[in-house]
Amino acid sequence: MRPQIALTSALVATPAISQFVPAPTDLKTAKGYAGINIRYKEVPVGTCELDPNVKSYVGYADVAENEHIFFWFFETRNGDPTKAPLTTWINGGPGSSSMIGLFQENGPCWVDADGNVVNNPYSWSNVSNMLFIDQPTQVGFSYSKPVPGYVSDQGDLVTLPSDHCPDYAVQTETCGTYSYPNLTLTANTTNAGAPNFWKTLQGFMGAFPQYSRNGFHFSTESYGGHYAPVYNEYIEMQNAKNIPGAHKISLETVLIGNGWYDPLIQYQAYYNFTVFPGNTYDYSPFNKSVQNQMYNNLYGPGNCVDMLKDCAARGINEVCSAADNFCASEVESIYDNYIGRDEYDIRELNPDPFPYEYYVDYLNTPELQQAIGAYVNFSEYNSAVGTAFGSTGDDGREVSTVEDIAKLLKQGVTVMLYTGDADYNCNWLGGEVVSEEVGAPGFASAGYTDIQTSDKVVHGQVKQSGAFSFVRVYESGHEVPFYQPLAALEFFERSINGMDIATGTKKVAAGSKYKTVGTAKSTYREGNSTIQFKVLPSNATYNTTTNKPNPTKKKPGSRRWSRWSA
Repeated sequence: MRPQIALTSALVATPAISQFVPAPTDLKTAKGYAGINIRYKEVPVGTCELDPNVKSYVGYADVAENEHIFFWFFETRNGDPTKAPLTTWINGGPGSSSMIGLFQENGPCWVDADGNVVNNPYSWSNVSNMLFIDQPTQVGFSYSKPVPGYVSDQGDLVTLPSDHCPDYAVQTETCGTYSYPNLTLTANTTNAGAPNFWKTLQGFMGAFPQYSRNGFHFSTESYGGHYAPVYNEYIEMQNAKNIPGAHKISLETVLIGNGWYDPLIQYQAYYNFTVFPGNTYDYSPFNKSVQNQMYNNLYGPGNCVDMLKDCAARGINEVCSAADNFCASEVESIYDNYIGRDEYDIRELNPDPFPYEYYVDYLNTPELQQAIGAYVNFSEYNSAVGTAFGSTGDDGREVSTVEDIAKLLKQGVTVMLYTGDADYNCNWLGGEVVSEEVGAPGFASAGYTDIQTSDKVVHGQVKQSGAFSFVRVYESGHEVPFYQPLAALEFFERSINGMDIATGTKKVAAGSKYKTVGTAKSTYREGNSTIQFKVLPSNATYNTTTNKPNPTKKKPGSRRWSRWSA
């Protein structure tokens, strides 16, 4: 799996607007647990959350010298936030900002085409305190060292001696403040990212103990299939050490959307999704020759599958990096090379205007950056982090993800894997195989059943045994809360409250004998009525009732398209 920008871009993902960012002077300082320093401020109403009775805070956890991790916290909208659960959200990549989740998926607001902040009625903060974290260091608003610079035509960040844009850089329109892309000042593996994530939680929970008293829930997507099992098992191991001055984090739930867990399974799932047995949209994208090409590139002697097995056997960085590069270029990217569709939603052609990208410009306005105490310009994706992970072949390693999910279940943690079924990149067929590999007690004999929601529409199916569930979401791309917001909110609420996912009416505690009853496989087929065969205009809007774009006319001079992996 590759973040989409990695297929087309170079070192730095250039922000849509850039400027030199003055360092904030209004951050307060607090000492968190485990000695982690926190710098923070309250965010003005209307910056994202529009309800004046709901507070939000931004800040930085100073996790190491020249490593500062950004967070944005929102109180729950309903009930007493000091008695509400705390849920964190991180996006994947590796290198993708969690502002993707905040502004495109499950945060309190969106940004419209005119740059206005718009309320999200399906925000997950309706039912939980929400903490969005940009990690590892250098992702999003997190930073190593803020430096003035510009992005060259080759995509390199070139530093400047001062906050002045010289004439030779003016034409790039990229002069501004960036995080210095030193690969030693960020993580380069999933395992290496876990300690600083734990430190960030320790810092936040110590600085804001009033929001950290009622259980902890972890949510993520995409490369979060690597992050979630490993990070949360690390949390459990840290808890067991009884570290003086550290807070024991009461982990209750882990939710992973369209996760990238096991490359050996999921690279093969690209063939399964496009060739056999195929996707449920009755769309076969390749002719016989291309089908044969993909099959050979996977299973031919010395090709993708053999290379991934060699990586797993030897664990050498160069071997794993070469394997992942080959599989991404010669298997995954066949889709990009031949059909021109969005990897994250097979229904749409590229450039795909969904989910909306208007928020990127908003996050690079001076007013917003002052309001949140930013040190650097915002980019959705940080290629320095992607390069660091690529150097170790982390994407091509299983890194104990499946085993760690099984460990979390044994430790009494609720785990839900959910997948939008129009996503090719981390498709549901691969996710389903991973769910079976976990080996949760009773899961093999559970069946798929419809998920009941308040709108009386069947948005998907779930297979659940005890505290473990796998959810297939219909008519949804990679970022499920964008495409199916009501269903996503309702199954999120059910999971963090320990209820069954299908109905939300049955309490399912750890060790419960509860099992869904239904078919062994999820067999519903959407057909191709929502498949688009013309490129959509950049100002198109998505209708979550019809699961199609609304009719629209293309505006002249419409905004530049950009789309990065979650």
